[in-house]
Amino acid sequence: RASDRLSVGVCLTWGAESLGEGFGLDLMGLNDIGRMNAVGGALRGVGPTIFVYGEGWTAGPTPLPDEELALKKNTHRLEGVAAFSDDLRDGLKGSVFEHEEAGFVSGKSGLEESIKFGLVASTEHPQVDYEQVNYSDAPWAAQPAQTISYVSCHDNHTLWDKLKLSRPDAPDSLRKKMHRLALTVVLTAQGVPFLHAGTEMLRTKYGEENSYQSPDSINQINWNRKEMHLDMVQYVRDLIALRKAHPAFRMRTTAEIAEHLRFLELDAPNMVACQIDGGALGDPWRDILVAYNGSPEAAAIQIPEGPWKVALLGGNIFPEETMPKISGSNFEMPGTSAAILFR
Repeated sequence: RASDRLSVGVCLTWGAESLGEGFGLDLMGLNDIGRMNAVGGALRGVGPTIFVYGEGWTAGPTPLPDEELALKKNTHRLEGVAAFSDDLRDGLKGSVFEHEEAGFVSGKSGLEESIKFGLVASTEHPQVDYEQVNYSDAPWAAQPAQTISYVSCHDNHTLWDKLKLSRPDAPDSLRKKMHRLALTVVLTAQGVPFLHAGTEMLRTKYGEENSYQSPDSINQINWNRKEMHLDMVQYVRDLIALRKAHPAFRMRTTAEIAEHLRFLELDAPNMVACQIDGGALGDPWRDILVAYNGSPEAAAIQIPEGPWKVALLGGNIFPEETMPKISGSNFEMPGTSAAILFR
């Protein structure tokens, strides 16, 4: 169709002229699957590493039937095109449409399966109960690179503002732990992590939700917050470095995730933990355990018998020479925190 040729031509021109590393489409769901596959294929012809992704929803009615649209649920039919995971986003912080609703990191229970679904990048996994996932009743990504793992972007409230709206009773110190836990999940999940600019310094838009009409005083990044929250900035920097250093957090296929990532059976509410076979993935850590506690209360969990080294606990990422060690199978998880152990 002429419209398909026009779409491909425009994208090819942009790709060739800008040599862009990626193309993100607002309301990608308004396009049909064939057009999106044509666009993705054409761009990869310009540069094989160009990344194409978009919003897998329509924001309103459209004359095409759902089965023809590039919706999130049809992402597995797209070729090398990714979609945002609102399952993980709202599972972590609560619905973007219900401002007072809390999520996993802000203490709401019953969202464990949604977090597990996000951790396996919306792919098929034998230990995910899809009937309990918040928005999706089936896997929608054919491969992990088709899932954008995120908790906030330019739309809706910033993560920090959402946490203030949904947990006005919590002190800033606790909300900061919630914020840190949310970013930890994003950066240790399979799939493609996405960070909203400035989130590492607890970016705020002063409660403004949709700020496209707002002035610079609302939309600009306040760089003074970098010094105010330097510990968080350093934490995110170190966590990114940790992810880059360990292929266990960047599995390339659905089969690898299903085979090498196993969720632990836990009795504690609002907790998720998984064990990753790093050795099978060429990771320097042969056995990795990652745990997330969304409750503000500390909880003891049973883990496979040690010894384990502690790479991350709470808000601390430890250098190799100072890593604590755990010898037994009892592990105390601090409230509103994450942990990464390895051996």
